[in-house]
Amino acid sequence: MRWVGFSEACPEIAGLAEERFRNDEVVLVGTLRKDGSPRISPNEPDFVQGHLLVSMMWRSKKALDLLRDSRCVVHSAPITRMNPGGDVKLYGRAVDIQDPALRKAFREEMRRRIDWAPDEPRYHLFSIDVESAGYAVFGAGSHALTWTAREGLRRLELE
Repeated sequence: MRWVGFSEACPEIAGLAEERFRNDEVVLVGTLRKDGSPRISPNEPDFVQGHLLVSMMWRSKKALDLLRDSRCVVHSAPITRMNPGGDVKLYGRAVDIQDPALRKAFREEMRRRIDWAPDEPRYHLFSIDVESAGYAVFGAGSHALTWTAREGLRRLELE
């Protein structure tokens, strides 16, 4: 489901993810290579018009992965071994965005955020449709939250 739908269905994890992604300004995107092996790459996320968007260099390996097989994971970038902000993981599919209005809005948001935007049409833009999500905190008070559309939100104690 598109980001806005996920935010309504699971505000607990969506709120944590959005705050973390906006503050860190980088996530790790996991894709599947042509041979089925995993690839993980850093990426800058943006939230625009109810979408969680990631852009990629034109014809980059990770973009080609997603054009071939849209399954992906988006993971918060850990900052230390204990990662006090917790781990956020979103599992789903990347949707290739060609809509000119959404691409324009994305470029405006990116320019606002970092005073730069890629030139059209020489970049890939994907919206992440979330199918399941997780959040885990380690150390004192360790716990995890998991969500699927079928099972809803569940809390797991890790101690």
